Amino acid sequence: MANTYTRLYVHVVFAVKGRANLISPKWKEELFQYITGIVTNKNQKLMVINGIPDHIHILIGLKPDCQLSDLVRDIKANSSRWINEHKFVARKFEWQTGFGAFTVGHTQIQTVVKYILAQEKHHMKKTFREEYIKFLTANQIDFKPEYIFEDTGAAPQTLRSYGAKKQ
Repeated sequence: MANTYTRLYVHVVFAVKGRANLISPKWKEELFQYITGIVTNKNQKLMVINGIPDHIHILIGLKPDCQLSDLVRDIKANSSRWINEHKFVARKFEWQTGFGAFTVGHTQIQTVVKYILAQEKHHMKKTFREEYIKFLTANQIDFKPEYIFEDTGAAPQTLRSYGAKKQ
């Protein structure tokens, strides 16, 4: 794409299926290196990755021809296959269906990098569910609280607006 100039950053968050604590400190760095390879092989730039046993955060610099949902699908499919092939967990490893993705402005990059790198410390005070709902609310994304991290095909009964107060 000649004469196309972009700088696109996305903070991606996704969880282990059922929010199970399956990502072990013993092999998480290998996992992060593997995911970095997936992103790099898709011609995108992984800026930073970190997580705790039940979820991960990735800051990615995207090219304009990248479809984010395809990239995340490939990250999740290939990394779960890699985890299962290496038998890092006793049962079948799976990622939760779906993901969160939040745009990041150039001036916010250092703040987001620090946030991602401090995941272990951050989650001493806040659960992943609390963190995720805060991201959704801060980014004004409508969501159904009863379906956060649930793999279900049921029709929603209510829709929580980002401006709604907790009940």
